[in-house]
Amino acid sequence: MKITDIKVLRANRAVYCKIYTDEGIVGLGESGAWGFLEASAQAILTMGEYLIGKDPLDIEHHWQYLYRFSHFRGAAVMGAMSAIDIALYDIAGKYFNVPVYRLLGGKCRDKVRVYNHTSGRTEEELVENAIKGVEQGYTALGHLNPYLDEPRTAPFSDGNAALLYKAERRIAKVREAVGEEVDLCLELHRRLEPGLAVQLSARLEPYNPMFLEDPIRPDNFDEMGRVAAQCRIPIATGERINTYHEFEMLLERGACSYVRASLGVCGGFTGAKKIAAVAEAHHKSLVPHNPCSPVMTNAVLQFVAATDNIAITEYPNPFAASTADHLTGSGVKLRQCDMVDHIPEMKDGYLPVPEEPGIGIDVIPDLEEKFPFRPHKVMTRLNLDGSICDQ
Repeated sequence: MKITDIKVLRANRAVYCKIYTDEGIVGLGESGAWGFLEASAQAILTMGEYLIGKDPLDIEHHWQYLYRFSHFRGAAVMGAMSAIDIALYDIAGKYFNVPVYRLLGGKCRDKVRVYNHTSGRTEEELVENAIKGVEQGYTALGHLNPYLDEPRTAPFSDGNAALLYKAERRIAKVREAVGEEVDLCLELHRRLEPGLAVQLSARLEPYNPMFLEDPIRPDNFDEMGRVAAQCRIPIATGERINTYHEFEMLLERGACSYVRASLGVCGGFTGAKKIAAVAEAHHKSLVPHNPCSPVMTNAVLQFVAATDNIAITEYPNPFAASTADHLTGSGVKLRQCDMVDHIPEMKDGYLPVPEEPGIGIDVIPDLEEKFPFRPHKVMTRLNLDGSICDQ
């Protein structure tokens, strides 16, 4: 079997890779380079020149070749590699007529516990949506932002005291509304300076969050390690790093309890397997990051099914136009679930493991025409004084 062609599909907020073979098997993958999808799309095409004529089943070799040939990486490049790797595994699963989890070592679990994206532009909306999440069957609520999902066009003006008191009040209200048995996964969006992050962790301890995600900017592993050492609430981080070498350095510094590897920018199944092994050696579990479309969700489910050290899995709303649209309430009348041939059904806070060959999902015909591409614009929030506000 040989690869004959590689195509890129740009649709809605997603970039997909399709790999064609001379035996009629087609593989599908998705890039998770969220803010730089156009660059990632071009990287897929550039890498595709190497893959033409190659055996698609030599996945590890192709991964090493593409990872090491250019000497330079980054999110757009690793997103392209991830899309290609997922598509190659999709081909392999279809070739051997098994779901991808069989190729990764078989099942470690029969179903996957997931958390939702609980958005809220106001305190009242945050609590209301938390209650809705529990009513929908979720046993864990994620992306809970103590600083709300306010528009990026609105200047941010809270000082340190307000950052502490408001966050505590909001999470206290959510805990009271949903009870003691629901896990709360808090997303801080890199908002705080290290000292303030430690203060906030102490104030939120009584509400027993499962983790605090990215309390500070994640660029400095040493500083994240110092924050983690002073916080009694577990830290989750990793969605903005791309290689298993970086994750090893992160873990060696004790910088997190939960590893937020993103299948869409860490090198697909091949990269994620390496990261999971490094995390396991440090007695740490993964909470896979996934803000992408249902195609990526199916890929993540395949990986999670075959990986033991998984704590819980992020599940973006398939009935929203995109994660960004869901969190900001943009009002765009699209549904990601309509971009694909089917989606798994969530029940009692769990998703079933797909049993179809490959990753077990495909996009609809005429996808690009029915869902025109909507690239993310360069826009970030500002503080009242005009400086940058991380959100």
